[in-house]
Amino acid sequence: MKARSRIIAFFLLAFLLIGLIGTTSLPVAKDINLGLDLQGGFEVLYQVEELEEGQEITEEVVSDTTDALRSRIDVLGVSEPNIQIESGNRIRVQLAGIEDQSSARELLSTEANLSFRDADDNVMLSGNDLAQGGATATFNQEGQPIVTLELNEPGKFAEVTGEIAEKTAPDNVLVIWLDYEEGVDSYQEERLKPDPKFVSDPRVSQRINSPSVEISGSFTVEETQNLAGILNAGALPVKLEEIYSTSVGAQFGEQALEQTTFAAGIGIAAVLIFMLLFYRFPGAIAVITLSAYVYLILVIFEWISGVLTLPGIAAIMLGVGMAVDANIITYERIREELRTGQSVRDAFRAGARSSFSAIIDANITTLLAAAVLFYFGTSSVKGFATMLIISILASFLTAVWGSRLMLGLWVWSGFLDNKPGWFGLSKNKIHAKEEDLHITDLTTPYDRFDFAGNRRKFFAGSLALILSGMVVLSIFQLNLGIDFSSGTRVEVTSESSLTQDEVADFLEDSGFPSDDIVMAGEGSSIGVVRYAEEFSQQEIEELKSAAVDEYGIEPNVSTVSPTVGIELAQNALYALAIAAVGIIIYVAFRFEWRMGVASVVALLHDAFFIVAAFSILRLEVDITFIAAVLTIIGYSINDTIVTFDRIRENMRRVKKVETVEQLEKIVNTSLRQTLTRSINTVLTVFLVVLALLIFGAASITNFSIALLIGLIAGTYSSIFIAAQLWLVLKKGELKKKGPIDIEKKEQESKWGSDEPVV
Repeated sequence: MKARSRIIAFFLLAFLLIGLIGTTSLPVAKDINLGLDLQGGFEVLYQVEELEEGQEITEEVVSDTTDALRSRIDVLGVSEPNIQIESGNRIRVQLAGIEDQSSARELLSTEANLSFRDADDNVMLSGNDLAQGGATATFNQEGQPIVTLELNEPGKFAEVTGEIAEKTAPDNVLVIWLDYEEGVDSYQEERLKPDPKFVSDPRVSQRINSPSVEISGSFTVEETQNLAGILNAGALPVKLEEIYSTSVGAQFGEQALEQTTFAAGIGIAAVLIFMLLFYRFPGAIAVITLSAYVYLILVIFEWISGVLTLPGIAAIMLGVGMAVDANIITYERIREELRTGQSVRDAFRAGARSSFSAIIDANITTLLAAAVLFYFGTSSVKGFATMLIISILASFLTAVWGSRLMLGLWVWSGFLDNKPGWFGLSKNKIHAKEEDLHITDLTTPYDRFDFAGNRRKFFAGSLALILSGMVVLSIFQLNLGIDFSSGTRVEVTSESSLTQDEVADFLEDSGFPSDDIVMAGEGSSIGVVRYAEEFSQQEIEELKSAAVDEYGIEPNVSTVSPTVGIELAQNALYALAIAAVGIIIYVAFRFEWRMGVASVVALLHDAFFIVAAFSILRLEVDITFIAAVLTIIGYSINDTIVTFDRIRENMRRVKKVETVEQLEKIVNTSLRQTLTRSINTVLTVFLVVLALLIFGAASITNFSIALLIGLIAGTYSSIFIAAQLWLVLKKGELKKKGPIDIEKKEQESKWGSDEPVV
């Protein structure tokens, strides 16, 4: 009865999960806020500066400015604006899904200091003379759109118009200015231009006894509504300078969303198929828990009102690799225990217990890298880090607790007894229990390979590659994107394929020539153009207008000031340094300091390989590149931790190490035992990243390439560098202190010692 009830409980749980996911996943997905890279929109970072000389920029002033910006955004009707105050008196504004980006940016940056002046630029009325909230968009008798303004003192307008009316033509004008610049603007100069800066300059022939002022001109209805809205919101108390901006066309965002979600589907499906083929029944359970993992992430992200970006989708896919890794560690250990002749129940119990510490350590070190990335990241990178943190926590809940619960129901039912084929094992690989074998006694496909004995060859190979990489970097240097070098980046997009010459001709004809044009690939419809200088808001709008006329698609434009570029570069270095130090401390505490040092040397090895590869391939290094490097650090340490966990376990079994040969045997045995797991883990993540690279949006191509290179380098360093380097350091301890008594060291272990009790 108990056996049957456990199986029934499994199917009820499985059907409950499938039903919940099937009926609620679409509504949950629709409620998630999409970033501007998935639905179009723009982001701008303002530096708050003094409006008048000697003005003090306090926290209250910055807060008041934020409130004024929020009021202006309300005029635009944006449903999910994101306005954040950042350190250094900065305000970041993100408006996703907005259609008229040019009007929105103009509305935000306009200081809205209204003034009425005579022909000699003398102030007759100022914004302080207007009644609060007294601006109204309406129509005059001829049906033209106008804005009417209520005054605090109705008689003052009569005085002003009476004074103006006494002047002779053409000086009898009341010039209406918005954001007049003293010493720069002049009515006498502007009136001769076809598109003057002032709003209007009506002639005044007689005194006007009216409680309100009428602003008329060649306005559209939308322009009068925006003008009334901005005047009611109030003038900004400061000057705002754009130091960073990026804009994404709606069509580009929609296309990126479709491509990347398709890539996600392909990558995750490939992982699920692999798990089914390789691990059979446990793989089927992994399919259920991985589906629950993806669903749980979406629910949590929707619950915290997170903003999903392209890198965020990539983080979900990479999280699938993390979740699969936890399953693979457990399943491989169970299969090892089964091969020694253990019963299914004993193998399940031992495998779950032994693999738990490796999973915990691997997840915490990756979590550490993600937390550092979140702290130092900006915009979409912070979103990527947020999603990665959620993914790690969700994968632990589903892949560790969920998988063991569901597999445990079958194990304890007795149904799987004497059925190794259900675990992907053939009976001829299973030893009799009477042989009393330990998992270290089992044969592996890699027994002929001497990892420890060939360590000098691995060190020499890596050293040669590092020196070659240093030479390449010194000659070619890095192709720094505008995130670090400052300037302007433009993605010109067409519905059909483009050539570099076609893009160059278009830019030349548009008045924005550039020699730095790179096509996204052969037959690509995207050309990436870079400029050393920052484009003004007007230049951006001119280029966008020209591109829409030529190709029918609004280009993506990003600008970064030199100040922001330097800060991003510094933050990137801080992030890498802090992540490395944090990993050394954690690994030293959980294992021993030699393993911590070996781990970080391997991580630096991986990071350098990615950097050198980008230099050789001339790929652009931007802020998402740093996200990729930190992600690989997390994955690489994950691999290394699992190997060190097995080394520690095998050291405990030996109890006392007296010779270098014993150390070499421990390293060889540990690597042989964990190599299948390392290969399977990297293969599943490789499938995910490959799908991103082939099917994902072009804007994350370099991100995917960095991950791909890093995965290969990380797997190599975990197997051939980290463990061998630890062996060298441990050999030094053996020669210096003599035989190593593992039991004694663990009994005496405390904070700061080599091997604390775990």
